[in-house]
Amino acid sequence: MGRCLLVYDISHDGTRNKVADVCLDYGLDRIQYSAFCGTLARTLQQELILRLKRLLKRHGGNVQLYPLCQKDWDERQIIDQQPSPHQAAATKEEG
Repeated sequence: MGRCLLVYDISHDGTRNKVADVCLDYGLDRIQYSAFCGTLARTLQQELILRLKRLLKRHGGNVQLYPLCQKDWDERQIIDQQPSPHQAAATKEEG
């Protein structure tokens, strides 16, 4: 089993939603609106890409799947920072 990152840029709403559903069906976790990651065997990664290729046939789009080794996964850096309640209130007052 290998980790992978899948990102996409798809303009057609229906196709984009179907791609997201397929990613979830394969057990990938959504990490951004158009990005998923998870652990899939190499054969399942290939199967996923073939399935998504069929979905893109009609409206097109860009899907990229990056296999990630454990070392690279362990060295990833994440910033997931939410504004403090005070900052959020100040921003609302300014807007």
